[in-house]
Amino acid sequence: MTCSGGLPEPTGGESLKERVMGRVAVAVIVSLWVIPITLMVNHIVPEPYMDEIFHIPQAQQYCRGNFRSWDPMITTPPGLYYLSLAHVALFPSMLWLRSSSSFSDLCSTAILRSSNGALTIICAMLLFEMLVHLRPDLDERKATLYTVVLALYPLHWFFSFLYYTDVASLTVVLSMYLACLKKHYHFSSLLGALAILIRQTNAVWVLFVACDGAITFLGSHQNVNVQLDASDVSIRKNAQLSEERSVPMGTNLRKRKMLGVVNIVNHSSSAASSSTHVPAGLLNELRVIILGMWHLKWELMVYFGPFLVVLLAFAMFILWNGSVVLGAKEAHAVSPHFAQIMYFGLFSALAMAPLHFNLQQAAFLHQSLWKRKPLSFFPGIILLAAGIVSVHFFSIAHPYLLADNRHYTFYLWRKVIKAHWSVKYLLVPVYVYSWLSIFSTLGKIQKKIWVLVFFLATAAVLVPAPLIEFRYYTVPFYFLILNSRISDTKSYLIMGMLYIAVNIFTMMMFLFRPFHWKHEPGTQRFIW
Repeated sequence: MTCSGGLPEPTGGESLKERVMGRVAVAVIVSLWVIPITLMVNHIVPEPYMDEIFHIPQAQQYCRGNFRSWDPMITTPPGLYYLSLAHVALFPSMLWLRSSSSFSDLCSTAILRSSNGALTIICAMLLFEMLVHLRPDLDERKATLYTVVLALYPLHWFFSFLYYTDVASLTVVLSMYLACLKKHYHFSSLLGALAILIRQTNAVWVLFVACDGAITFLGSHQNVNVQLDASDVSIRKNAQLSEERSVPMGTNLRKRKMLGVVNIVNHSSSAASSSTHVPAGLLNELRVIILGMWHLKWELMVYFGPFLVVLLAFAMFILWNGSVVLGAKEAHAVSPHFAQIMYFGLFSALAMAPLHFNLQQAAFLHQSLWKRKPLSFFPGIILLAAGIVSVHFFSIAHPYLLADNRHYTFYLWRKVIKAHWSVKYLLVPVYVYSWLSIFSTLGKIQKKIWVLVFFLATAAVLVPAPLIEFRYYTVPFYFLILNSRISDTKSYLIMGMLYIAVNIFTMMMFLFRPFHWKHEPGTQRFIW
């Protein structure tokens, strides 16, 4: 059996043992920072902070069995609180230490935060499993190193120690993606429903994962045809030799009949049966996929119908609720924030700086754009024009962004983007370069249709969000970096050092640089 990368999956007891040992090693390494830093955060910041002032009391209401209570300021569904209930119920050490306490007393701020710590460890093991699945050529040591670096991604790392929805959202979305990669489609759709129950925008990633699974499903059937076509060539050659030697070829005739049956079932044209017969253009890929979907429509309905049911249920919820968000609807109204997709491109490219910002990548993009002059001018001009229009007409300054100096985005907006009227336009070429580099990197691994679907999914999540929140970039970033398949260990080491430096800085600022507002009592802290 082969993986999507075309290499054989590890088989046998030795490979299984290596994979288990790799998961254990990742869990141990991640625990080495999750446990002590969680204890330190709980010691220095024992009270709920920022969004925790809404999430923690709501989770505590659920711990008391009061499932009808709901804080109208909470915008996300209660999925995180259900996971926390399971975590508290399965927390044997705390139950043993406080056996006389009631269940509701166990839902303290520290214990609720620890649920995200546990999910962080699970998430790291999922990342290891996905790396091994997507890249079966990786040995255990490299896969472990790469996973640890991915687990250190600053936005994911920081919120592992607070009671936010981000870690739970990422963990369940990655679980859904991994189940789909392993062709457990029905289980994947169930995880998709849980992902939406944690955060509504995950509905977009449910659709994306379903599309990814469908593209892989169609591709696997096309690959069967390619292999059988090659076999048929061999059969015909053998048949000719057999006729010359007057030797019966019953086995080959049976193979030819089987080939005919498979081709009838898949019933795609010869141009659609092999990527080697199809030009690499997006339109040709679309044509092949549409033909494949039509001829395999019943199989697709059986395997991917549950995803459709989940999405239809979510659409009915939106109609019933009157909005995507549950509470604080005025502050989170859908807005055409097209500049947000530009910010994501640059932020993600910087998070993968060794891959995107180097002379080799710049030279590759330059050669790709200039090899077909003057036709290549038009895509570049269109992208630049779209970037300028986006930052000029669709660059939103949300009131929360302008008023809350606890977030780093407050300073980036004032000190960088608004430093001078020209800065936001001067950044457009950098945004465009970042996205061109991302497209080229993904295009080396994935089909063009996959890259387009990823871009549209990312835009669907980020563009409607009026507030610049780097937390929103976490899920699409992981889809991006997992499918970029960086093979250079040096690049991962550089990224790891960069992430560690950022994490140390942000945690030191959060814990040891508190400040106070004149107009409001309480201690304030810097946060992403």
